[in-house]
Parts: sequence; structure tokens; C-alpha cells
Amino acid sequence: MFNLIRRDVILQKKLLLTFIPFVLFFIYMGSDPVFIFVVASIFIPYNAYAYDEKAEVNILLNSLPYTRKEIIASRYLGALVYMVLSIGVTSFALFLFDKPFGLMDISMGVGLFLFFAACTFPLFYILKPGHITTFIIITFIAMGAFGPKLVSFMAGHLAVITDFIFSISTFTLYSVLTIIILVAYTASWGFTTAIYEKKVF
Repeated sequence: MFNLIRRDVILQKKLLLTFIPFVLFFIYMGSDPVFIFVVASIFIPYNAYAYDEKAEVNILLNSLPYTRKEIIASRYLGALVYMVLSIGVTSFALFLFDKPFGLMDISMGVGLFLFFAACTFPLFYILKPGHITTFIIITFIAMGAFGPKLVSFMAGHLAVITDFIFSISTFTLYSVLTIIILVAYTASWGFTTAIYEKKVF
């Protein structure tokens, strides 16, 4: 299964040369550190999916000595590995350019990436190939554009919820959010595995 994770890096070795300029672009534009951590984490896993979508590589993968559970596990575990590496590189770049960030920014970036991955990874096995990457890009842009406005709207009109959130401790709030995100990622993993095991290639 490790070889399946390594395969994504080998296939993207030329594209990976653009990773650092990609991150530096957002740093130069003064983007929020949380947003930079999210887009950096997305870079490798979603490019791997985009490549597989174009090459229709699932037939090849299923001819290799790996079970379908292992193929999906390599996707979800690989995303975690690439996320850690991406955050490390991004943190170093932010430090070099003297851009302020903290553990809270990293934690929020990790949480948002995992939640976004949990919601979108199954789509690569549900939707018809050729349209998935475009759909996810549009979704991500829409979330970035309208997400903060939606949160502000809800905060202003759902006072009961916001009062409850502010009434609990920060530790409790982040603990609950962490559990929710981990459960969502695990559930997504199981759901995707179930879908993939029934697909016919």
C-alpha cells in the first residue's frame, strides 16, 4: 500500500515543481494563513485524483495485487501524509517571509482540509469521470467566496446558536470539532470503500 502512496508523488514529480511557487503566490498575495494551509494540503491529493480521472487508471489499479480496500486506504492515508508534508513546507515558507501564523492557524487549516476531503473524496467514485475535478474546484471557490459571509449571516441571525458556542470553553469547542472532523473523515473512508468495492470497471 505504501507503493500506491508513493505512486502519486512519482506521477506528479514534474507538477510538484510548481508546488512551492504555488504556495509562495498565496503568501505574496497576503492570503490568510489558514487558507494557505488548506490550498497547500489540497495540492497533491487532488492532483492525483485529477490525473487518475483523466487516465482512467482504476482498471490498472484493480489489476495490481492490491485489494480495493487497500486502494482506498492509500488515498485517505496518503492525503494525511501529504497534508503533514505540505503544512511543514508552508510553515517554513511563511517563517522565511516573516508572515505571522500560529498553531491555531495550522489546526484550522488541517480541520478544514480534512472536512473538505471527507465531503469530496467520495465524489470521485460517485460522479462520472471528466466532470469531478471541475465540480470540486467550483465548490472550493464557492466555499472560499461565500463561506465567511454565510458564517457571518448565521452569527447575526441565529443568536441562540452563537450564544451557546460562546458559552462553552475553547478547549471543549475545539475538542468537539476535532471529534466531528475525525468521525466525518473516517465515515467518508468507510463510505468510499463500500462504493468502490461495488463498482464495475
